[in-house]
Order: sequence, then structure tokens, then C-alpha cells
Amino acid sequence: MKITLINPLEVDESIIINAQEKLAAMGHEFEYYNDNAKDDKEVYERLKETDIAMITNKPLTAAVLNNCPNLEMINVAFTGVDHIDLDAARKNGITILNASGYSDDSVAELVIGLTIAVMRKFNANRANMFDGESNPLLGQLIKGKKFGVIGTGNIGVKLIGLLQAFGCEILAYSRTEKDTVKEMGVEYLPLEDLLKEADIVSLHIPNNPDTKNFLGKEELDLMKENAILINCARGPVVDNNYLAELLNAGKLRAGIDVFDMEPPLPEDYPLRNADNCILTNHVAYYTEEAMEARAEIVFDNLFKYLNGEIQNEIVL
Repeated sequence: MKITLINPLEVDESIIINAQEKLAAMGHEFEYYNDNAKDDKEVYERLKETDIAMITNKPLTAAVLNNCPNLEMINVAFTGVDHIDLDAARKNGITILNASGYSDDSVAELVIGLTIAVMRKFNANRANMFDGESNPLLGQLIKGKKFGVIGTGNIGVKLIGLLQAFGCEILAYSRTEKDTVKEMGVEYLPLEDLLKEADIVSLHIPNNPDTKNFLGKEELDLMKENAILINCARGPVVDNNYLAELLNAGKLRAGIDVFDMEPPLPEDYPLRNADNCILTNHVAYYTEEAMEARAEIVFDNLFKYLNGEIQNEIVL
């Protein structure tokens, strides 16, 4: 088979070369690129004869998938797969695997980091250091706050463990309640009750047609005055236009890592210049340790697939 890694995995190249040598010994051709394709045309050129594609979080469109007749599997070095045209993949009978779990700790830690950054007014403090004004910029503790976790998958559970160390009262909402979470002493609530009660809300849900604008105007209006929304999940699960209105009105605060598109954000994007908000550049997953973990997972996916075993499959 021909296998092509079309995006850089951002790990030591020796890891890639080692896999390449193993694949060659098995009779497979492995090609890899150290840069991202500029457009669909270049993506197509990299994949047009490929049987197995390895990608990260860069878009893979129907225009490409519909014209790669050999392609049978996409091995995604990422957790979410909403950057792939899933309808086209389904139509063409393409199997999709992901790297679920590689960045759980990284995302959970950034949620804590953004929460502290908002509560301790990092943006205002940075400006205050250079403008010469005297302003104490009184902050807040995480300890003792009601922290709402929406979505108790692997990342949500990791976050709960960290929050317990901070001494938070943890509230949870999930479409599927887990006994393991309840055994951690966490109370599940209806979504409306969680939004009304929580001082801080963190989202840990996927982006799909059912979750678009999961927190829309009606839900955001339920949140406490001056509550904090943290989104390290997916941008489209929040009505970011309305969120920006609430931030500019001083009704909410936020720490946001994900948006309705990948950065760089256009100048007129509402959250780009919103008040009471700290933004990061879609980096929640992006740590050295996570990059190494995802490389290990995707190559494990690959070798098992070549031996007739499928793991981490996304059901289309």
C-alpha cells in the first residue's frame, strides 16, 4: 500500500523515519511531508495515488476525497474530525480513525490556565504594567467556586480531577452520565440548572449538527452576571456573536481557544476585539507531550490496520 503523511506531526523526525523503515520492511511505501499543503490542488497531488492518508487538523474536502479512488483509510492525528467532509468519506467508503486521548491532559490544563488568566485579569495587568496608572486589579480564586463541566468524556474527567485539587464545587452536565464521575463526588444537573448556578462553565463537547450553537442566546442568558465561559472544545458550539455582545456589555467574562474558523481571525470577527475576554490561538492540544502521544497513537492505528485490526474508528 501507499501511505502518505500529508501534514507535519511536529515530533522528532527519527520517529517518522523509524516508522518508514518498518513499513518498507512490510512491503509498503511511506511518503511524508514536513509542510502543509497550500490548497486543495496541492492536497490532491499528495493523495491522488494514496491508499492511506495520515492528516492532522487541516481541511480535507469533498473535492479531494471524490477524486482519490485508491483512498481507503484516513488516519487522523487529531481528536475531532469535523475538518473532514464526512459525507464524502461515507460516500466513498473511506474508513476514518482518530487519535482520541492524545491531548486530554493538555486541554484540561489550558482550561485551568485560561480560568486563572481571566480571574486574575492577565490582559489588564499586562497593560497596567506599562501605562503608569495605579490600579490594584483585584482578582479572584478558583477555590470555592462552582465550576460547571459540560461534557464528561475523557477531557471532562481529567478536568474534574484538577478542579478537585483546587477545591471547587463541581457541577456536571452530559447527555450520558457516568458512574465513575458520580463516584468522584460530582453532581450531574440539567443544563439549565448548571448554567444558572455555575460561576465558571467549561465546554467539552464535539462539533456536529446537533451541537452547533449549543450555547446560544437562550443558554448564555441563563448564566450568572460576571460568570466565566471557557471554550477549549469547538468554536461553533457557541453563538460567538452573541457571546461578544455579552462580553462587551460586561455581563460575562471568557477564555476562548477555539473559534468559528481557524486563526488568524479576521479583523471584524466579534471575539477578536471583545472586552473581558482572553484568547489563545487554538493551542489547547498543542504541547510537546501531546505531539509525541498522537504520533504514537496514529502509528499504532496504522500498523494495526495493516494487520487487519481496526481501532479508534469514527463511525460515519
